[in-house]
Amino acid sequence: MNKRVLYYAIVVSLGGFLFGFDTAVISGAEQAIQIIWNLSALEHGFTVSIALIGTVLGALFGGIPCDKYGRKKTLIGIGVLYFISALGSSLTTDWHIFLFFRWIGGIGVGASPIAAPLYISEIAPAKVRGRLVAMFQFNIVLGILIAFLSNYIVADFDGENNWRWMLGVEILPALVFILLMFTVPNSPRWLIVKRGLVAEARYFFERIQSENIEEKIADIQATIAQNDSQKARYSHYKRPFFLAIMLAVFNQVSGINAIIYYAPRIFEMAGLGKSAALLSSVGIGTINFIFTLLAIFFIDRLGRRLLMHIGSVGLIVTLFMVAFSFYSENEQMTRVPIYLFLYIGFFAFSQGAVIWVFIAEIFPNDLRAIGQSVGSFTHWIMAAIIAAIFPALTAVVGPGNTFALFALMMIFQWIFVFVWMPETKGRTLEDLGQSL
Repeated sequence: MNKRVLYYAIVVSLGGFLFGFDTAVISGAEQAIQIIWNLSALEHGFTVSIALIGTVLGALFGGIPCDKYGRKKTLIGIGVLYFISALGSSLTTDWHIFLFFRWIGGIGVGASPIAAPLYISEIAPAKVRGRLVAMFQFNIVLGILIAFLSNYIVADFDGENNWRWMLGVEILPALVFILLMFTVPNSPRWLIVKRGLVAEARYFFERIQSENIEEKIADIQATIAQNDSQKARYSHYKRPFFLAIMLAVFNQVSGINAIIYYAPRIFEMAGLGKSAALLSSVGIGTINFIFTLLAIFFIDRLGRRLLMHIGSVGLIVTLFMVAFSFYSENEQMTRVPIYLFLYIGFFAFSQGAVIWVFIAEIFPNDLRAIGQSVGSFTHWIMAAIIAAIFPALTAVVGPGNTFALFALMMIFQWIFVFVWMPETKGRTLEDLGQSL
């Protein structure tokens, strides 16, 4: 693997670190925020999910700047949104202003899984594309782990203002990401497809010592002509849009974001004390990190589809085990952390690693940003809904029934993988765009 390609992929994937940190950091602050502003259950759910509402907007429109200004400039803009959000939400004393700054960060979170996997998929060789794009997911779980660990470390710092430190820590990695993005060039496929700048794209391929440069450029140009002739017929694009939407839906109805956002609360429901609950959340981040590393190693060897089969079975079993533990109350509830650790492991090894890789692969060159936007939009609108209703859902139907519902959704996911999901490993983006 060319060192420049690896460096560019690492820098761009740091957008995933900010994605994960921003997503998970609220778990340590949400209970303090509820007390400080005396929020009702509905207001509290809205406060936690406001960032997810922002992600829906970022996901819906994130593909537009990716195509108009390029993946690089869009990622720099995303870094600025993270920086502003972290600074503002950590300093404000007003609930409504807090909501605004968390919403701003959410826009960055929603646009990040469009621009970053898009860029990496367009510069990566086909044989290692899976592991390079999966580095984005690796950085997401690293960000989640660091957020949980950071929350635990500052939990007893500065008394009732500790939540401000939890949220403000993100300022530093956001600034580092913005600066490093200036060292990354534009995507060669964007240069050709959206700007017609073949010479600049050729220079990029030469710098990374790519093989068969002229043939590669000709293939990219050929897909432009083919896609232009097919745009009037939506039927040509039904399959990739269907695959992206369904994978994104199943990613969230597994309950992953509810568990990430409310991990300390779930552990307290299972009988753990506040400090032990925060520490168990660090355990979730650690397991997520380890199994994402394993997934990166296997995704180009076993393929995306096999990982999804393995993960689906594991998620079904572990979610039903969590549900059963809450049904049996005190007898089994102490095992909830163990079952959730297993759940996180299976999720990280399958859905977590596959989703952004798969969606970035299945669309033709000129529709890749739009397709990524549709997949991301679906992902985040489902995440916003589930995060908003999770506290009320567990209060009304109970945690046992809630986790049983998540398990049922994973049965449907397994059927989807069996019937509709194709294998994409080792194939060029142009080949996949044409065949799908």
